[in-house]
Amino acid sequence: METHGNSNKKQKLSNTIENWGMQRATNVTYQAHHVSRNKRGQVVGTRGGFRGCTVWLTGLSGAGKTTVSMALEEYLVCHGIPCYTLDGDNIRQGLNKNLGFSPEDREENIRRIAEVARLFADAGLVCIASFISPYSRDRLNARKIHEAAGLPFFEVFVDAPLDVCEQRDVKGLYKKARAGEIRGFTGIDSEYEKPEAPELVLKTDSCSVNECIQQLVDLLQERDIVPVDASYEVKELYVQENKLDLAKADADTLPAVQIGKLDMQWVQVLAEGWATPLNGFMREREYLQCLHFDCLLDGGVINLSVPVVLPVSTADKERLDGVTAMALVYEGRRVAILRNPEFYEHRKEERCARQWGTTCKDHPYIKMVMESGDWLVGGDLQVLDRIYWNDGLDQYRLTPNELKQKFKEMNADAVFAFQLRNPVHNGHALLMQDTQKRLVERGYRRPVLLLHPLGGWTKDDDVPLPWRMKQHAAVLEERVLDPDSTIVAIFPSPMMYAGPTEVQWHCRARMVAGANFYIVGRDPAGMPHPATGKDLYEPSHGAKVLTMAPGLVSLEIVPFKVAAYNKVKGAMDFYEPKNHQDYDFISGTRMRRMAREGENPPDGFMALKAWAVLKEYYQSLEKA
Repeated sequence: METHGNSNKKQKLSNTIENWGMQRATNVTYQAHHVSRNKRGQVVGTRGGFRGCTVWLTGLSGAGKTTVSMALEEYLVCHGIPCYTLDGDNIRQGLNKNLGFSPEDREENIRRIAEVARLFADAGLVCIASFISPYSRDRLNARKIHEAAGLPFFEVFVDAPLDVCEQRDVKGLYKKARAGEIRGFTGIDSEYEKPEAPELVLKTDSCSVNECIQQLVDLLQERDIVPVDASYEVKELYVQENKLDLAKADADTLPAVQIGKLDMQWVQVLAEGWATPLNGFMREREYLQCLHFDCLLDGGVINLSVPVVLPVSTADKERLDGVTAMALVYEGRRVAILRNPEFYEHRKEERCARQWGTTCKDHPYIKMVMESGDWLVGGDLQVLDRIYWNDGLDQYRLTPNELKQKFKEMNADAVFAFQLRNPVHNGHALLMQDTQKRLVERGYRRPVLLLHPLGGWTKDDDVPLPWRMKQHAAVLEERVLDPDSTIVAIFPSPMMYAGPTEVQWHCRARMVAGANFYIVGRDPAGMPHPATGKDLYEPSHGAKVLTMAPGLVSLEIVPFKVAAYNKVKGAMDFYEPKNHQDYDFISGTRMRRMAREGENPPDGFMALKAWAVLKEYYQSLEKA
């Protein structure tokens, strides 16, 4: 939003360097670019194609132009569309700092901005111009500048009634204008000429920021600026209710293949849309892309670093080869149909070497891979019913679409996700609290934490899910984390202990669910090497890989800060090497020993009720 000066008078221009831009240029010739727009569009951003245009937001001071423009910029950049916002206040601190608010200066202000916006658009960016731009002729001139260059121009009227704008008056400018302290203030003693035929009108007095962004995205999709797939809609694979009876009757007639609990967990992952855009278990083409590139490549670069596959035996392959569909049976119940199946060899050693970086058969997940079928079968999956485990925790198993709805109901303008498979101690809480604080400092008003424990298969020495959920509830009960801005839900994926390869999967799944910030910890998805006991993966590599991983453009990675118990402060604290002697690093092994022996950790290490849960669990193992 532009601020206004105290005079309507045209300022006299000097010949100082500050005002050189007002002089007429002579003896200049336009130089044509050697690089075409199409060629430039192939390398600008993560999505191919030239998308250069200008979205011109106009409206009264306080109408919401800056809020909308910054939110649109964030949305587009997060979806791989290169974008930049030109804001009135920012421009007047640099390029146009020698201009006032007289009609002549306002005209020159908009002319310069229009020319700069044209250059941004010509470079292949979506340029968002956020300016009061009160005069119709100036906005028309901005449009003509773009049309002459063959560039799309979208005028968007950010429409809020004057009384609403005055109520919002964050900077107190309307109050000053009413008091006569500011002259020439648009809407008070200077006219605002409403657009007669804008491409879009945003009623910011009745629409939320998210609703405004959706209207703008719809417009840009209609005009082929933003590809439709950029919205990353969740692809659920449940059969529609009106077709369910027919599908179940069909499933009863099909040849069947038995699946185990691990396979069923992957069926749930697919059914709920966590592996969007997969249509089912991976076919060979998708599997090879995943294994060699950590991405799906058909239809854009989409991060998918772990194989989502269904192993079957040679006997099943020979029995089912040539069928057009088969039923998947779990514990005697037909749970899904796999259509148009494709069988291909399960090269287990190669898969393990690429996915885990080791073929050690004592690795718990690798052991399961090596013992599984010699063939993989991919195909289109139709899941017949919502999957429930009836363990008292199903209410926490929210799908990506359900989580998105929760975020909407909480008016979240930022969602930061924390993946965990262990109990929460106050070091974790410190990192989550610090992330929330930093988001608020960046201007987010309602950041929401997604505390998202992994709920699929884990190795035998991990704390079981029911006990972890009980411990997380105690952390919230003691308000170590704010229950009013936290959603606790279960992520249904199995744990693979595949280090930096797997952490990409954890991250992208939360992206599908609507998270736009992801906290990555030390040695995520890691474990000791089964043979040597040393870290299987370098502990910092998970975070480093995430900051470089392709196809995660909708997320910003929040790197883990090392936290330890500060003996001086009597609390968990971010580690400072210069004061190393003040810190006590309480390892997982030591924590488990204390819990088994009924000891309490130092005050401030973990919420008391949460520690009591952990102690109860480990002591129950001793009794068993």
